[in-house]
Amino acid sequence: MEEARLKRLKFRAHHMGSNENDILFGGFAEKYLYSLSAEQVDRFETLIAETDTDLFNWVTGKVEVPVHLDHDVMQMVKNFVQNEAAIR
Repeated sequence: MEEARLKRLKFRAHHMGSNENDILFGGFAEKYLYSLSAEQVDRFETLIAETDTDLFNWVTGKVEVPVHLDHDVMQMVKNFVQNEAAIR
């Protein structure tokens, strides 16, 4: 995996737009990004390209995740949010 790409994704995850998502996705990236497979990194990158409001609603369970985004990485993020993140 390209180091520059991972650093860029980690930075993006910490600067999503809303403070809540910065904490949630940035925290997830800090802890798990470097342990993801190349395919999972692709899915994470696609995921964080979605809108802030949608992402927050999906990972907090307020709205169902669309089928095309309901994959292993989304489940990992949701688990992180429910069990490890500073915001609940």
